[in-house]
Amino acid sequence: MSDNVPPINNPAPPPPPPPPPQYSEAQARTWNMWCHIAALAGIPLPVIGNIVGPILVWQIKKTEFPSVEAHGKAALNFQLTLLILAVVISVAGFILSFFCVGFLFFLLLPLVWLAGIVFPIIAGMKANEGKEYKYPYSLTLV
Repeated sequence: MSDNVPPINNPAPPPPPPPPPQYSEAQARTWNMWCHIAALAGIPLPVIGNIVGPILVWQIKKTEFPSVEAHGKAALNFQLTLLILAVVISVAGFILSFFCVGFLFFLLLPLVWLAGIVFPIIAGMKANEGKEYKYPYSLTLV
């Protein structure tokens, strides 16, 4: 007696998923540094580059390296603080220029610009050393 039953084909189990990539601490520190250094894109692209640079690094690498989340937010908060400060100084300088003292406010703008260069470099160096850096007078906006 032959049964006309086809043989049972047991499909092979699917292969296990590959292990998640292992990233070294040096790679995490490097991307933490780039969160801060990316703000220097504001030199060739004022007002836009210093904000967009940290946002790009932060958003692209935050899932791979959890520490990039904190560094990206810190860098972005500082750059937004500088932008707000520059706008306030400019508006106050313009209004007070009608009273012949507004030019004093405009003298502060280069200091804000200089802070936007110096502090991200310091923060980037600290991040590359594996340390947290707290920007001075930075608002927590993000």
